[in-house]
Amino acid sequence: MKSSPEQVREWIDRARRVVVLTGAGISTDSGIPDFRGPRGAWTRNPLAEKLSDIRYYVTDPEVRKASWRSRLDHPAFTAQPNAGHLACAALERRGKLHALITQNIDELHQRAGVSPGRVIEVHGTVHKAMCLACGWRGPMQETLARVRAGEDDPACRECGGILKSDTISFGQPLVPEVIDRALSAAADADLLLAVGSTLQVYPVAGAVPVAKQAGARVVIMNAQETQFDGIADAVLRGNISVELPLVVRGVG
Repeated sequence: MKSSPEQVREWIDRARRVVVLTGAGISTDSGIPDFRGPRGAWTRNPLAEKLSDIRYYVTDPEVRKASWRSRLDHPAFTAQPNAGHLACAALERRGKLHALITQNIDELHQRAGVSPGRVIEVHGTVHKAMCLACGWRGPMQETLARVRAGEDDPACRECGGILKSDTISFGQPLVPEVIDRALSAAADADLLLAVGSTLQVYPVAGAVPVAKQAGARVVIMNAQETQFDGIADAVLRGNISVELPLVVRGVG
């Protein structure tokens, strides 16, 4: 199913509780590659996926060292919000945004102006480091400074445990309270916008049918087909940085 941006714009104008679900596709125009797209980080280099698997990370020091080297140049540290992120912030300024559920770890929504309290980060943030043993958390840049100074696998200074980014890796459990909050927000929506996500990763992908079953309109904006296109009220395939500002209004 396809629909026009004009129709989606009318739905947003009439909506009172818009919930936005974003995936990696909204940040590609900021220079952060997605994972599973045609030019995705894991598509081009399947071995890179190993660095995001907690089983290898915990048991193999070489994987940890490679992970820390890759974090030094993570594009999220220099990326700037693009027009898609700014469009989400415009929704909040208009009083439309009920919640923003994101699978991204880059914090670009907050930098674009979305209130942190409305952002539900289901996979955490790369801007913090955390200890797997004692739960310590601190700014990522402080730990990266240790790596630049010569520590190739920095340990927690509180307990000596293994440090990693404060993100959810493969094999790690999601935070139940965060997922409950995301699905609850989807159930409260009268319009759900799924933007830049392949909608393959559960349980957050389940926000789409949850919203639909609760009576919300569902709009999917993604370059590739998703499993939920058939239940969507509209599917837009254009560039997110172009399409999303068109349907939101109030950008700029």
